[in-house]
Amino acid sequence: MTQGIRTIIYPVKDIARAKALFSKLSDVEPYADEPYYVGFRIGDQEIGLDPHGHKEGLTAYWHVDDIKTTLQLLLDAGAETLQDVKDVGGGRLIASAKDPDGNIIGLVQSA
Repeated sequence: MTQGIRTIIYPVKDIARAKALFSKLSDVEPYADEPYYVGFRIGDQEIGLDPHGHKEGLTAYWHVDDIKTTLQLLLDAGAETLQDVKDVGGGRLIASAKDPDGNIIGLVQSA
């Protein structure tokens, strides 16, 4: 089961400058503020800034109940794995795949 796209990660070159811009745009302060990730929660949406994300580009993440099963469904439908399932802290799992048209599909499973 999916909960739809609830997280979007922007690759940024200057995280401090991007944090200032997104703080002004969203009118909220980040809930996560680290050199490797800045995250904003706006309603049910999470907007993340990743200074190391340029390889993948902008990624929209589908929130799912079973990340391994969902990733396998994508692979069975012709996608290829970009990043296998990985724990990013606190039991939160992420993965990503590229569909046959080259689009990146991110997956998140919360703890």
